[in-house]
Amino acid sequence: MVKRFGILLLTFFVTIILTEPGRAEELPRQGLLRDGFALSSIDGRINNPDGNEWFFELDSDVIDDKVAAKKGTSLQLLPSATLQRIIDDAKIRHADNYCLWGRVTKYKGKNFIFPIYFLPLSKIEPLKPETPREPNTQEQKPLETMVSEKDNSEPNINEPNDILAIPQEVIEKIKARQAKQLEPARLQDTEPIAQPGYGTLRRDERRDEPEGIEKLNQMHRQDTILADRTAFLAKQDDQPVFILDALGRSAPKTSLRLLPCETLELTEKRQSAELEQPTFKIAGIMTEYKGNQYLLLQKATQVYNFGNFAR
Repeated sequence: MVKRFGILLLTFFVTIILTEPGRAEELPRQGLLRDGFALSSIDGRINNPDGNEWFFELDSDVIDDKVAAKKGTSLQLLPSATLQRIIDDAKIRHADNYCLWGRVTKYKGKNFIFPIYFLPLSKIEPLKPETPREPNTQEQKPLETMVSEKDNSEPNINEPNDILAIPQEVIEKIKARQAKQLEPARLQDTEPIAQPGYGTLRRDERRDEPEGIEKLNQMHRQDTILADRTAFLAKQDDQPVFILDALGRSAPKTSLRLLPCETLELTEKRQSAELEQPTFKIAGIMTEYKGNQYLLLQKATQVYNFGNFAR
């Protein structure tokens, strides 16, 4: 009886250990990715359903610890210089598949993507099966016989000691280029001319305007870091902005449109709890999109001026 009771007790403890929470691997649940989660080499498709906002549709699950964004989820792309490059590239290539690097943000129950880098993707067509060759009905001759029957002036690639001759068409092109270089320069070919964008060039040095993909090499303003600037939070066209404080100096005030993120949400809650409009010392990533300046807020610390500076 005692032995039987001991076996039952041992079985009970073994069952508890095996079914203890965390012992079994938990499947990630669908939910919001954390703010600051880094996307690395994620394939997807961009789309613009309403003509204003751009979205990135995931081609695979994105897992952040125990939370996953399922395949087919569309996340809004935040305005940035990288997004402008993606749009320009899509218009030229007429394609919408990209490999994306970026940063996930979270704001009021939604996830967004701040794109940093991208690579365009193209579909690879499957290889076509080769057509079977017809059997050669001619009698195979020895290699020595085949070489002797050929013209001695014709190079044979099967002969290891043969000297490969330069094709006649290549020789003619070389001679034509040498003759063109030796021609004396004519006055009408060296008259300086003016071309927009390139300054004054000579006709024989003129370059063509870049077309197609090369237009993307035109300088877009790069993202920069804004650090330790005093500003106060305001609303412009129902959108949150940070207006940089001139600290009493008669300098024009610069306003930065704020991109949705968790730091912005916490800053708005802190301001709503204050009786007067607080001042913050901010830091973040500055970017530009369609001529407007945006700020991805990284840090906002409330500061006190004790009434020494008037806005």
